Amino acid sequence: MARILIVDDDTAFRESLAEMLGDLGHAVSAAPTVAAGLQVLQAGSVDVAIVDLRMPGEDGLAFLRKARGLSRAPCIMLTAYASGSNTIEAMRLGAFDHLTKPIARTSLVEVLERALLSAGQAGSPENAAQSPSQNQEPEGDEAELVSGSEAMRQVFKRIGLAADSDATVLVLGETGTGKELVARALHRNSARAERPFVAVNCAAIPADLMESELFGHVKGAFTGAASDRAGRFREAQGGTLFLDEVGDMPLPTQAKILRALQEREITPVGASRALPVNVRIIAATHRDLPHAVRQGRFREDLWYRLQVVPVHLPPLRERLGDVLLLAEHFLRQGGGASPKRLGADAARLLLAHDWPGNVRELRNAMERAALLCPGPVIGAEHIGLQPAAAHGPAIDWNGPLAAAVAQLEREMVTRALAAATGNRAEAARRLGLSRQQLYRKLAEFGLG
Repeated sequence: MARILIVDDDTAFRESLAEMLGDLGHAVSAAPTVAAGLQVLQAGSVDVAIVDLRMPGEDGLAFLRKARGLSRAPCIMLTAYASGSNTIEAMRLGAFDHLTKPIARTSLVEVLERALLSAGQAGSPENAAQSPSQNQEPEGDEAELVSGSEAMRQVFKRIGLAADSDATVLVLGETGTGKELVARALHRNSARAERPFVAVNCAAIPADLMESELFGHVKGAFTGAASDRAGRFREAQGGTLFLDEVGDMPLPTQAKILRALQEREITPVGASRALPVNVRIIAATHRDLPHAVRQGRFREDLWYRLQVVPVHLPPLRERLGDVLLLAEHFLRQGGGASPKRLGADAARLLLAHDWPGNVRELRNAMERAALLCPGPVIGAEHIGLQPAAAHGPAIDWNGPLAAAVAQLEREMVTRALAAATGNRAEAARRLGLSRQQLYRKLAEFGLG
């Protein structure tokens, strides 16, 4: 039996959750406000706290900030309004997990078991990392971390967990999935947020200029070096250096990056002594780095050094539920006071498309459609996508039966959702499934 605290202003939900936990054999305390919940927590009789995000007055994030100085009990955050920013902030402030309402009994049991196992391993509240006392106002690019899919919620959680540390992060994903947005979110939610964020596209810099670009040079170091140059490492001093497309970095530069990561010092081209640097490194690539290591195109030791915290961004085709959400977001971003909206035929076309260019391709399609559409409702003819892109990958008829069946099921679910313009109840009807069965299929295939 565990002692569980519920902090939620919704009386019906609080009582329902308490009843469920009581049926599981736990002792439950309930509080309608943050202040009341903190009083129970301070009494030292709580093993796990379950806290609602949105409440009148102080919210769940305020509870997290204050709870860290009172108790080692893990805090599970619940919300009916999950977003990238509040998921990241909750995890950064120390939430054990961040779940969306309504929560299934099995999911709650699984998270509670993990939280109770971790409770005995938590550090003392005196050693907990201190966080800023006030939330920073979201910046413009933060709004672009838009998703309703479970796959991206896991990404948001990892951002929140890693943000406050100086650990090197490697962001992996196809071109156009938003790797730089993840890097900026990590920086913005870190203790380095007031210091520079410097982005370098390693694929866009000629190999013979890469060392000078990153580490700087002294006057006269080579022909054309008419003055000293600081370089990107020193420009990012105290902040974050984002090495985009690190898989395209030349091998000689890789060796020097490895030394900079290990020794926290750099030597400008032509200089006789090393200079200390204090930067956090976030790298990103769409390349298969283990394959590049096997081919001798990427250093194995650098690969290990970069992936202290790996973050995998799923392609847009694997989170179909985000397509219309993002499309409407981009239309609002560029539409001013009167944004255009999607018609049913346009929505069907968007859901049927394969999105090889991922979120970047979707953004471009929405900008084009908004320009070409003369009225308030965007039609399929304004988007400029070919319906032929809707066909899925060919099934391997000579492979394992289970894999072929799963591939066929995924394609049918995708097509049903597209035909139903994202309406899950209608898609379930078309497939002859209950809504619960469809939800299980969506989770199984990573379709959010």
